[in-house]
Amino acid sequence: MTKIAIIQRPPVLLDRSATLAKAVEWVAEAAAAGASLIVFPESFIPGYPSWIWRLAAGRNGAVMGELHAHLLANAVDVGGGDLAPLCEAARAHDVTVVCGLNERDRALSGGTLYNSVVMIGGDGSLLNRHRKLMPTNPERMVHGLGDASGLRVVDTPAGRIGCLICWENYMPLARYALYAQGVEIYIAPTYDNGDAWIASMRHIALEGRCWVVGSGTALHAGDIPPDFPSRSDLFPDPEEWINDGDSVVVDPMGKIVAGPLRREAGVLYAEIDVARVAPSRRTLDVTGHYARPDIFELQVRRAPLTPVRFVDG
Repeated sequence: MTKIAIIQRPPVLLDRSATLAKAVEWVAEAAAAGASLIVFPESFIPGYPSWIWRLAAGRNGAVMGELHAHLLANAVDVGGGDLAPLCEAARAHDVTVVCGLNERDRALSGGTLYNSVVMIGGDGSLLNRHRKLMPTNPERMVHGLGDASGLRVVDTPAGRIGCLICWENYMPLARYALYAQGVEIYIAPTYDNGDAWIASMRHIALEGRCWVVGSGTALHAGDIPPDFPSRSDLFPDPEEWINDGDSVVVDPMGKIVAGPLRREAGVLYAEIDVARVAPSRRTLDVTGHYARPDIFELQVRRAPLTPVRFVDG
């Protein structure tokens, strides 16, 4: 059995250092409670850009520009060592950590943000980084397109883990790519919530015959810092739940075993048994005996895409 912890608590919005400090604290708390797999929601560092659903680029360009500048300045450069505190926390407690973040790649211009999720091993090493393939609706004003280089399932002490971010989970071929790699623990960091989203998590568990971990974002108006630009205009109701959260854990037969954790900041714990995955595929294995390779074939190009290659010498 593996104990997992979903951290459904708000970040210190637009503050990378403070959010990382909170994450380190909560990793220690979850590890002390016996969790060996700890999951944070979509874009947790330094927070999901919720304002994009309340502003229009053509009418609110100045505010969007100011907020984007703050987000860019506090985004995570994975290759530049910004994740070091979280990696050290994973190593110190010998746990696997999955965390969503706004990523800034200074190795290539540094001007584009990606909606990414990273997986950190118990030795503190980066096991995988996946960039969201398709930003959703107004997210396209914030995040660039990811590639398939991180569309991978990784062996960990908890099991074989794969991740898709939010509405990527509505991309059947992306799901299929994870199923084909034998995913046992399917993690979906998200900003979505509600009954339809939870139904999707149950469907994916049934379709893939795997454990599904929906890591939701709980955000209350009181969590918005006082100095947040245009705070009173964007979030005028001090009692509003901006996002309900709805973190959930579903077993390989589609049964909810923990959650949903709704309108509450906290940690959702669950005990899962990955040994249940293989037997559950006896009746349905969508990339095994239930596939029809004589009719259908999926090709996934996982080579990293780059706009420039420098050849010296």
